[in-house]
Amino acid sequence: MITEAGNDPKVAGLVYITAFAPDKGESVATLIKDPPPGAPVPPILPPQDGYLFLDKTKFSASFAADVEAEKAAFMADSQVPWGVEALSGTISEPAWKAKPSWYLVVTEDRMIPPAAQRAMAKRAGSAVVEVKGSHAIYVSQPAAVAALIEQAARGVKTGGA
Repeated sequence: MITEAGNDPKVAGLVYITAFAPDKGESVATLIKDPPPGAPVPPILPPQDGYLFLDKTKFSASFAADVEAEKAAFMADSQVPWGVEALSGTISEPAWKAKPSWYLVVTEDRMIPPAAQRAMAKRAGSAVVEVKGSHAIYVSQPAAVAALIEQAARGVKTGGA
C-alpha cells in the first residue's frame, strides 16, 4: 500500500514492517508466485465471495507464533478478510525509488520469508533493522516497531536513510 501511496508529496519516507515492497509492474501475486525452496506456505483459505482469510487452526503458528495463545486465538477469530483483487494490484511507480525507506525484517516470519524481506529491502535501498519474531511483530514487540518508526522520523528530518 505505501509503495504507491507514498508518492503523495506529503509523504517524506516509507516504513515497511515485514511487508511487501513491490517494484514497478509488480503485485503481491507476482512476489509470492515462486517462493524459495522450503519457504513456509501461508495458510490462506480458498476465496469466499472474493475475500481471503487465514485458516484459524494454523493462524497462530503462521502469523502470530510469538503472541500469547489467548491473544493469537482472538486475532484468528477476529481477522478482517482481504480482497482477492488486492493480490493483483500492480505498482505504477514505487515511492521507494524517490524517497528514503526503512524496513523491519522479522526473522521468524512464516508469512513473508525473511530472505524475501531482505531482498525487497535491499532493492529499495532501505535502512534495515532485523528483529526475531513473527509476522505479528507489531503485537508481540510494539517497541521494536515504534523504534524503527522513530528512527525513520529522525531520518527524514536529517535528509534520508
